[in-house]
Amino acid sequence: MSTASASFDYDAALQECAAGDRHALQRLYRQESRYLLGVAMRIVRERQLAEDVLHDAFISIWTRASSFDASRGAGRGWIYSVVRHQALNVIRAREHEVMVDDETVDTLQNDSAGHETIDAFELHVSLGKLNDCLSHLDAAKRASILYAYVDGCSHSEIAQRLKAPLGSVKAWIKRGLNALRECMA
Repeated sequence: MSTASASFDYDAALQECAAGDRHALQRLYRQESRYLLGVAMRIVRERQLAEDVLHDAFISIWTRASSFDASRGAGRGWIYSVVRHQALNVIRAREHEVMVDDETVDTLQNDSAGHETIDAFELHVSLGKLNDCLSHLDAAKRASILYAYVDGCSHSEIAQRLKAPLGSVKAWIKRGLNALRECMA
């Protein structure tokens, strides 16, 4: 750690960010951005994407600074973990992307042109029913399904979030989906 890093008070800067001091965020950026960009680059492997990750991470640092707890770890480590998580989220999102060529898009659009579209009322009713069905699930099943299908978490990530065994999480998702299918039918 350089002497500049050793003398910089990350915890205080995060507390100042939480209090709305934009200059504190600027100081954090000047202090660590080049190193944080390197962290993002090692994960996403593209400069432009790493710069986007860094931008989004600093927005997250600004908006979540109040959640930083110095008793749970150092401010500098917290900042690095925000950047790392942001970069990993970008990688996960890119893994779910499906690239198609123009010909495939045209084919899909032509195939769907003859089908009726769901009107806004039907969609609203369906979403309302889904919300009602979700509310009937126990908390563990509901949380597991939402983490998996809304947040895109893997089973092991869900197990970590819920502090539950991996096998339990898999069972909750399977049983919860079966209950949802039954409720929606």
